[in-house]
Amino acid sequence: MYPVLFRIGDFTFYSFGLMLALSIIVPALFVCRPLLKRHHVPPDFIYEAIITTAVGGIVVARIWYMLEHWSETVNDFWGVVFTGEGFTWYGGLLGGVGLTMLLCLWRKVPLGLLFNIAAPGLAIGYAIGRIGCQLAGDGDYGKPSDLPWAMGYPNGTVPTPPGVEVHPTPVYETLTMFFVFLVLYWLAKKAQPGWYVFGWYLILSGAERFLVEFIRINDIWFAGLTQPQWVAIASVVLGVTLVLVTRGRQPVRYTPPPKLEEAKA
Repeated sequence: MYPVLFRIGDFTFYSFGLMLALSIIVPALFVCRPLLKRHHVPPDFIYEAIITTAVGGIVVARIWYMLEHWSETVNDFWGVVFTGEGFTWYGGLLGGVGLTMLLCLWRKVPLGLLFNIAAPGLAIGYAIGRIGCQLAGDGDYGKPSDLPWAMGYPNGTVPTPPGVEVHPTPVYETLTMFFVFLVLYWLAKKAQPGWYVFGWYLILSGAERFLVEFIRINDIWFAGLTQPQWVAIASVVLGVTLVLVTRGRQPVRYTPPPKLEEAKA
């Protein structure tokens, strides 16, 4: 594992931080921007969306993580704030989505269209982010296993005990979410009802997280399931609702605002 890529003086470059940056830049520039152009939305809108997604996602993901690990946060507040790992995906999703929704309202871009376009970007971003978890060995790995591909994380940020091999769940999630990305990208290329593709993202990503939790090491939270599993169930329920409600509706389209001269006429 390579949690630290290199150091320059007192400054440390973390592998997780690198993959976190790539999980924002790659989907934005190589997935969402082409899809925006395909649906006649000014493609440069994505640069504003990158900023809002990054700021909202990173800040809320960190806050969510700190609340989940409150005892650790209380004992070392600034250490938790500035460490190279420790982000909660659902917190990042809520933060990024919330701030980007405000941007859409300001720029008059239909929310349903933007979230359809964002769906494959979220999937590939998650897949890239999990590569960071694999490189950092930050405790997102699974339970002990004797499968041929099981591995240890002795040099990880949260190391496994000597000689213990576990499920490399970040690898499982990266591979699964890459497949989810392909499905969602195929859907998002076509004109779809607002929120329809995003509904499928919630279903597929929620199902993935629910299943992988059975071999991860998170504590049971309620009724035999972990907290991420309950969040995943809510994600699937919301996704199914969106798909059923929007299926068969007219495709959502972007209408460019009138030019200043036209507005004055």
